Amino acid sequence: MEELFCKWCGTIGYPVENWKVIQCINVLLIMAEHPPLLDTAQILSSDISLLSAPIVSADGTQQVILVQVNPGEAFTIRREDGQFQCITGPAQVPMMSPNGSVPPIYVPPGYAPQVIEDNGVRRVVVVPQAPEFHPGGHTVIHRSPHPPPLPGFIPVPTMMPPPPRHMYSPVTGAGDMATQYMPQYQSSQVYGDVDAHSTHGRSNFRDERSSKTYERLQKKLKDRQGTQKDKMSSPPSSPQKCPSPINEHNGLIKAQNASGVNIGSTKNKSGKGKGGAQIDTEIEEKDEETKAFEALLSNIVKPVASDIQSRTVVLTWSPPSSFINGETDETTMPELYSYDILVSSTGKDGKYKSVYAGEETSVTLNDLKPATDYHAKVQAEYNSIKGTPSEAESFTTLSCEPDVPNPPRIANRTKNSLTLQWKAPSDNGSKIQSFILEWDEGKGNGEFCQCYMGLQKQFKITKLSPAMGCKFRLSAKNEYGTSGFSEEVFYYTSGCAPSMPASPVLTKAGVTWLSLQWSKPSGTPSDEGISYILEMEEETSGYGFKPKYDGEDLAYTVKNLRRSTKYKFKVIAYNSEGKSNPSEVVEFTTCPDKPGVPVKPSVKGKIHSHSFKITWDPPKDNGGAAINKYVVEMAEGSNGNKWDMIYSGATREHLCDRLNPGCFYRLRVYCISDGGQSAVSESLLVQTPAVPPGPCLPPRLQGRPKAKEIQLRWGPPLVDGGSPIFCYGVEMSPVEKDEPREVYQGSEVECTVSNLLPGKTYSFRLHAANKMGFGPFSEKCDITTAPGPPDQCKPPQVTCRSATCAQVNWEIPLSNGTDVTEYRLEWGGVEGSMQMCYCGPGLSYELKGLSPATTYYCRVQALSVVGAGPFSEVVACVTPPSVPAVVTCLQEISDDDIENPHYSPSTCLAISWEKPCDHGSEILAYSIDFGDKQPLAVGKVTSYIIDNLQPDTTYRIRIQALNSLGAGPFSHMIKLKTKPLPPDPPRLECVAFSHQNLKLKWGEGTPKSLSTDSIQYHLQMEDKNGRFVSLYRGPCHTYKVQRLNESTSYKFCIQACNEAGEGPLSQEYIFTTPKSVPAALKAPKIEKVNDHICELTWECLQPMKGDPVIYSLQVMLGKDSEFKQIYKGPDSSFRYSSLQLNCEYRFRVCAIRQCQDPVGHQDLVGPYSTTVLFTSQRTDPPASTDRDTVESTRTRRALSDEQCAAVILVLFAFFSILIAFIIQYFVIK
Repeated sequence: MEELFCKWCGTIGYPVENWKVIQCINVLLIMAEHPPLLDTAQILSSDISLLSAPIVSADGTQQVILVQVNPGEAFTIRREDGQFQCITGPAQVPMMSPNGSVPPIYVPPGYAPQVIEDNGVRRVVVVPQAPEFHPGGHTVIHRSPHPPPLPGFIPVPTMMPPPPRHMYSPVTGAGDMATQYMPQYQSSQVYGDVDAHSTHGRSNFRDERSSKTYERLQKKLKDRQGTQKDKMSSPPSSPQKCPSPINEHNGLIKAQNASGVNIGSTKNKSGKGKGGAQIDTEIEEKDEETKAFEALLSNIVKPVASDIQSRTVVLTWSPPSSFINGETDETTMPELYSYDILVSSTGKDGKYKSVYAGEETSVTLNDLKPATDYHAKVQAEYNSIKGTPSEAESFTTLSCEPDVPNPPRIANRTKNSLTLQWKAPSDNGSKIQSFILEWDEGKGNGEFCQCYMGLQKQFKITKLSPAMGCKFRLSAKNEYGTSGFSEEVFYYTSGCAPSMPASPVLTKAGVTWLSLQWSKPSGTPSDEGISYILEMEEETSGYGFKPKYDGEDLAYTVKNLRRSTKYKFKVIAYNSEGKSNPSEVVEFTTCPDKPGVPVKPSVKGKIHSHSFKITWDPPKDNGGAAINKYVVEMAEGSNGNKWDMIYSGATREHLCDRLNPGCFYRLRVYCISDGGQSAVSESLLVQTPAVPPGPCLPPRLQGRPKAKEIQLRWGPPLVDGGSPIFCYGVEMSPVEKDEPREVYQGSEVECTVSNLLPGKTYSFRLHAANKMGFGPFSEKCDITTAPGPPDQCKPPQVTCRSATCAQVNWEIPLSNGTDVTEYRLEWGGVEGSMQMCYCGPGLSYELKGLSPATTYYCRVQALSVVGAGPFSEVVACVTPPSVPAVVTCLQEISDDDIENPHYSPSTCLAISWEKPCDHGSEILAYSIDFGDKQPLAVGKVTSYIIDNLQPDTTYRIRIQALNSLGAGPFSHMIKLKTKPLPPDPPRLECVAFSHQNLKLKWGEGTPKSLSTDSIQYHLQMEDKNGRFVSLYRGPCHTYKVQRLNESTSYKFCIQACNEAGEGPLSQEYIFTTPKSVPAALKAPKIEKVNDHICELTWECLQPMKGDPVIYSLQVMLGKDSEFKQIYKGPDSSFRYSSLQLNCEYRFRVCAIRQCQDPVGHQDLVGPYSTTVLFTSQRTDPPASTDRDTVESTRTRRALSDEQCAAVILVLFAFFSILIAFIIQYFVIK
């Protein structure tokens, strides 16, 4: 039982038994509306109605169903082998039942099936039970009452759900459903007879309109046929995401066909397609030039429609204008644009598709639908920058003559009449007035005459002859003209009963089946429906002929027959007029079956080491035919799978010879008859007995022979006797004496024979053994030993001629039959790592360049053409002592590493060196040469300070070591220079001062010389404890001392430093800070007393370190340029009584510190406060409101210019943030 699941809605299953894929179309199953999503439990529940009525073809033949898969959908089938096959739309999956059963069809709750006959094909349409329910605003299709009514509506392509997230390609493996059958049906049949209609178009849709829409849909989907064929023939792929629609416009697919305006789109289930995701990811910041081009490209007027015909229209437009919002755009105008024409047939706000892309400003649109409202927009593009589409231009195409109708089909036929039916084509905006049916009157000369003209959609032609053939064609007419004629069709009237058919022919025979084929009776019309009855009689049954097949096919396979049995057949043809005579009887025989498995073979007699005999019994079932021959196969080894045929014949025993001892053999038997070859029997395992191994090959020499030993190697014997070799034996004997002795016995295949004499010949032979014993000896092998290398030399004699030279002598050793060709002398300071210093035929060698008082080691070796002899014993010798070696690593000691308090870099130089090798005599002193006449001698030290030198002077210094044998060589020379004397302190002076800081200056340096000046300065100041602390250290010549107290004296001193060191401190300098001035006061407050008097108040300051503080108040009248003092004293308020009406007054105040110094009285004037503006005006209101007015005026005048500017800045910032937030939230998002 196969299970078919619809991936479109996920709910409708078709459990069909033994359904196969075929190539004929008899029943079409389509969904008229999308059912609600159901789970598996709902499918199996009792709420889902079951359609059990048979669905048959128009002529009552085999049961066929055609499952339609729309674009973006998938149909999954589980085949008999358990694998799933996924078919993606658009495709049609035809299935049939060979046993004539009808599949039960499950429909979801709320839906009912309905059978509709169309062009001889019965379709099952699943529609909602409530015909007035129209979800999604679908257009209701009204049909003519002549065919069976079709309530509801057929889903248009635009409302189909999207494909599933993961789509599997169709499986192309073996199965009943061949992939090549999928694309042969035209994809136009996937959709019904209805297309999407514009809501602005006409609302009267009849069958003619539906037929026209159906034909347009066929043409529209032909372009997708090639793509679907590639998908159906592609190999299976791993699950991947189904590609989403691209080039979306307003959420719909933007079509790429530029030749017509038939709009089609697929709406995404979630409202977001791949195109929408691309728009989100491609948003980026644009520069000003891009925005300017977009604004320019968007300033384009809508196109103008002219020369409007029924299927064509001419659209013209103008390039974008640079005149935007009353101003001319300064952006450079491009010379050439490209344009896209977008057309919609579903209303102004419907979906648009691009029908033209180019640089022209005029285009003719073809393939339009007559009597249809269209809306067109133009969109400009330049350098990959697109503007906003223009406004829509609306136009309506003209009406025209109807489309060419489909050929009429035959509804009924008799011997004397033919009844024809047809469907109305699209009226193209004008009601069809009549149909014109023409025929050739059965003459067949190609001349047609009119037989019917009217509004009926069927016509009966009478007074015809039996078996008469006639040609028909049809056209439609409206007020605009007559359509073209349909294709010509040829129909026959019914005739008499068929004539006797020919006898059936055997096409192929099997064990339980026979395939037969027959032909139509002669003289039968091609379109006449003839059925056939195939009758069969079994030879031994005694029941006579029985019918085995009744149908229209010309071939049939009779199954469930017996093997090797004769059957008789005859065929009878019949139609509506009666049956023909039976054909002549023919006889066919089924094939015999293959025989059964023979019995397992067995051994007959004794098993020998090289042969044995086997026998076997015949199978219990011979398959209905005699056994022709037996075949025996043999494989070597207990688990061997390489079978070789060793016997083929009719006898049932065989002698297996030419075998190997001790081996396993597997044998099996199968038999062959006329019915075929049987399966192989069980295998028989036999092992032959083992024997002693055969002779081995003579042993061979491995490598070159040595003087006292040789190494032999051999291989196993060619014949192991059927048992593994576990031991070998080797015998040796001298050539001149035949006295063999065993020199090796073991399991290895090589050995080393030692204790031999050099240059002598020996004979060797070998034999092997297994569990049965030793085999025979091999042939002898003669091998001669090689001559030996010389013997070990005696220890050499070493004589030291000086501290750096030695003489080595040695004697000739035993040569072992060959002359010594050369000697090798090795010499070194370490016994274990000596190097070869001489190679030659001499018996002595002199070594030079040795180190004094050093122990050396040496040994000698003799070599011949045979090889090298062993080294002699090692001899040690000691060279005599000498003067010290040269002093190394002579260098200067840095000043920071010297701890001597008497060291002065201006008069001293410090040097260090490493102790050299004393060459066997202790170093007693060092001699330092630094340019004086007499070198300086020092003791056994490795560092020294040379003093009493001249400042800023360069010296060349070198050193040598001395021991009891003399002075060694001088070291390398180094150049050292003494530093100059430290500088004197500069003069310190105060260049600027205030009550809290002092600016000090010293020297005559400039800021530009700071980077190159090598002199550093150290400024110090005395603290409260009388100690001088550091204030500054650096190359600058000024320094500002801050955070000081007013009217206080401070002591300072300074010193200069350079690379020679720190100079002496200067004398003490005393500088005193002055007293501080009072702080600035806040602006005075003004309170109006009357029209001529006002009172001013200001803040009061505390006495400054005992000094009293007084105040000075100034006023400036009107436009005067100078302030005048009106008060000076200790009070913090003043009443000004000289006010004039309607005059402006500006007041300011400052604090004055009266210093009480011993030298005399001194006033320190502080900074003035901010100016306050006051305007005197007459006050008429009652006295109770005078104070409020004065306070209001005072409050208003209290804001200064700086405060007003701050308030304006805060308000501007607040409004800027508010506007930015509005743009971000409402415009960008």
